[in-house]
Amino acid sequence: MKKMIPLAIVSFFCLSLNAQTEVPPYKKVPYFPPVKILMADSLTWYQKDDLPKKTPVMMLYFNPECDHCQKQIEEIVNNIERFRNIHIVMAASQHFDKMKVFIERYHLAAYKNIVMGFDRDLFLMHFYQVHNFPFLAFYNKWKELISVADGGLVVDKILKEFDQ
Repeated sequence: MKKMIPLAIVSFFCLSLNAQTEVPPYKKVPYFPPVKILMADSLTWYQKDDLPKKTPVMMLYFNPECDHCQKQIEEIVNNIERFRNIHIVMAASQHFDKMKVFIERYHLAAYKNIVMGFDRDLFLMHFYQVHNFPFLAFYNKWKELISVADGGLVVDKILKEFDQ
């Protein structure tokens, strides 16, 4: 019986380590994902093939009701000129109707480098294993992953990600 307790502890420890070493999909496939988001018109789908060629991309995964997400987009819109060479793909995790209000509130349709859609199947949430909003993923002009930020960043730090 005395030998069973240490064996159980060692087994538990090994199982814990194994569970913690699971690699998220975005690390296994470090390229822009095969995204399919429903646009605000509820008819059009935005997909990976729609990305502009030879342009860095920032994926911004958000919830329209999230205060941090609202602050993040306010900072981006207030500095939109600094993002002129970056394509921004915004994907809402929930609330299709509120996503449409979000687009209007921040006048996002006015910016040619921003597209926003609804992640209807929550593919991106699982692909990135999102824990906090907003979630940012940065890709170079070849659509290779640079890095991710779980919880948002200030504009200067966002732009610095693309300087690498």
